[in-house]
Amino acid sequence: MNTLLKPAYGNTQLTARQILRDPLLFLAFGFGSGLSRYMPGTMGTIAAIPLYLLLMATDNVTVYGVATLVATVLGVWICQYAADKLAVHDFGGIVWDEVAGLLITLLGFSFSWPVLLAGFVLFRLFDIVKPWPIRWVDKRIHGGLGIMLDDVLAALLANLVLHLIF
Repeated sequence: MNTLLKPAYGNTQLTARQILRDPLLFLAFGFGSGLSRYMPGTMGTIAAIPLYLLLMATDNVTVYGVATLVATVLGVWICQYAADKLAVHDFGGIVWDEVAGLLITLLGFSFSWPVLLAGFVLFRLFDIVKPWPIRWVDKRIHGGLGIMLDDVLAALLANLVLHLIF
């Protein structure tokens, strides 16, 4: 039977239940969205939208900025932990980098659906295509920092293009 979930994850063959029960793996897998058999990076970015909306509801740019910084900095540790637990460097289900990436992409904008949609598309595009220097970083920097850094760069590029558009 073909389901949305895989039977096991990573070289250590963790189950979805094991991942969901471990708080750090739960975060690394984007609140469980990275468990998806299909397009886990996109699912992780979708999972970031409620967090983005919650942060925007505070109507406080400082809260949004600090939360984004914390998500990004702690993301290095969270992603390293998950990579170690799975025994895979950049396992596709590790999507905390996409969560932080969407927050970075939308940093500095007031909420609007067009900005959110454009930011989502631009971030996914740059994260998938990996133009220079993103591809260079992705190939050469490993560990939690490498997992996070290529998405941070994709998000910064998406943020720049968003500023040019809006």
